[in-house]
Amino acid sequence: MKFLLNPPRFLFFTGKGGVGKTSIACATAIALATQGKRVLLVSTDPASNVGQVFGIAIGNQITPVADVPNLSALEIDPQAAAQAYRDRIVGPVRGVLPESVVKGIEEQLSGACTTEIAAFDEFTALLIDGALTHDFEHIIFDTAPTGHTIRMLQLPGAWSGFLEEGKGDASCLGPLAGLEKQRTQYKAAVDALAYPLKTRLVLVARAQAATLKEAARTHGELAGIGLSRQHLVINGVFPESEAAHDPLAQAVFIREQAVLTHLPAVLRDLPTDQIELKAFNLLGLAALKQLLATAPSAPDASPQAAKINAPSLASLVDDIAVAGHGLVMLMGKGGVGKTTLAAAVAVELATRGYPVHLSTSDPAAHLMETLAGSLEHLQVSRIDPHEVTEAYRAQVLATKGAKLDAAGRAVLEEDLRSPCTEEIAVFQAFSRVIREAGKKFVVMDTAPTGHTLLLLDATGAYHRDIVRQMGSSGRHFTTPMMQLQDPTQTKVLIVTLAETTPVLEAAHLQADLRRAGIEPWAWVINNSVAATAVTSSLLKARARNELREIDAVATRHATRYALVPLLEDEPVGVDRLLQLSANLSTTSPVSTSTSPNL
Repeated sequence: MKFLLNPPRFLFFTGKGGVGKTSIACATAIALATQGKRVLLVSTDPASNVGQVFGIAIGNQITPVADVPNLSALEIDPQAAAQAYRDRIVGPVRGVLPESVVKGIEEQLSGACTTEIAAFDEFTALLIDGALTHDFEHIIFDTAPTGHTIRMLQLPGAWSGFLEEGKGDASCLGPLAGLEKQRTQYKAAVDALAYPLKTRLVLVARAQAATLKEAARTHGELAGIGLSRQHLVINGVFPESEAAHDPLAQAVFIREQAVLTHLPAVLRDLPTDQIELKAFNLLGLAALKQLLATAPSAPDASPQAAKINAPSLASLVDDIAVAGHGLVMLMGKGGVGKTTLAAAVAVELATRGYPVHLSTSDPAAHLMETLAGSLEHLQVSRIDPHEVTEAYRAQVLATKGAKLDAAGRAVLEEDLRSPCTEEIAVFQAFSRVIREAGKKFVVMDTAPTGHTLLLLDATGAYHRDIVRQMGSSGRHFTTPMMQLQDPTQTKVLIVTLAETTPVLEAAHLQADLRRAGIEPWAWVINNSVAATAVTSSLLKARARNELREIDAVATRHATRYALVPLLEDEPVGVDRLLQLSANLSTTSPVSTSTSPNL
């Protein structure tokens, strides 16, 4: 593997959730320790318990791994780090400021940006504290800070007091004064990250357009601030040897190879490795030792077929259709198929004769091209996320930014590069069609998180103002937030994949929505191999590995759910979209005679 040749002291693995960062980081740590190197593995991934992988309790202290000589590990809980960060900031003002102001600060500090910078706060010492890490030749991290966080740390204005008028309240990160260490220490940590002889950044992706696009964005963002020594690892590539006699396996192989042939231009010159998809689940020392091996996996001789009784997407649409109109919002992390499933729901409703407005942010616009005008009762509109985000940034800079000094404006400009900004801008652009849901179905493929909803003036502050002004008049009124909170008017569908990290991320999204008083109506598990018949040994193994996550969704997370099969053909066009919502076959490649190999 190229990324393991002459490794520097620090290795960071970064990529979208579910691409395999933690597994590859663990396998790398084991490989280097086996070579006699003294290695510290640092995990901040809540979805992958490194202690469980090695069969020991680790936690937030450096712990030797008895089964792997020369290896120690440390787990950082990003949620606990974020809570400690919030407590340091809110504690001094609790009881001093009005409770409403304190709650506003707490909500501002409840987003993903805060969690990330708090985690960076935790592992800064590992980059700069020689006494803490001098025993280790290599320190491996299963995550990396984003360019947004690093740029914010580099801005002098970001270190102003949080309650200083016109500065700290602009930032979704909150006050950097809440960080435990001094600004000079963060500068030293950022300098260590950018020093190519000390640090290597490994971009991890799958052979999928969405994860490679994210890798390209991350590459450009981090290279722009000096983190130029980067490698690319494409994980879980379907091997050609498995594609010969299974139509679905062949389709997956061809689709992946087409994506790999058209890599984003900025990634083509990076040193690149491919790791083949394995037939086994990546838990346990034996499995991790095999992850980076190039030898093919042993064939899977397990039985192919067994019954599965999972609801279809069509069964969810049956219940949605009862009201005759309403708002349907699909939520989920990038790459899980929200846009495609939104189109499938819209097409299914329209073919039943209901008027439907599908509002999509699909960047490729292929849904617009294949659906627009092709189906009676279906109206399709599209917004450009980049366009509306730039317009939103310009508006905020022209209003809030006009009163700031140069340092404060720089902080605001950087804050407007956060993921929250695009979410707010896109939702505001979508919100104009929400009112149509009283007369027809409105299906949206993008929805804000509960955190963003609670910050949005259009929902939060506007909601409170309307309630205050009209609550005593006896007149009937509905605010946008009330519409989203009312399950008779709005149905939120959480989209995920039958994999550990996507299910965990979806559970976090659900908890976040509940904080905003919005109860998700259903979950949809997309691209399921367990929902189709296969003969490929790799796909049979993947189907068995899906069972635990499907069961977790069905029994722990969702009040209702649907399983959508992985199709041979890309689901573009009316006919293929209808296949997604069709009733499932009564057979799947899952054997009920044995437990899943998890």
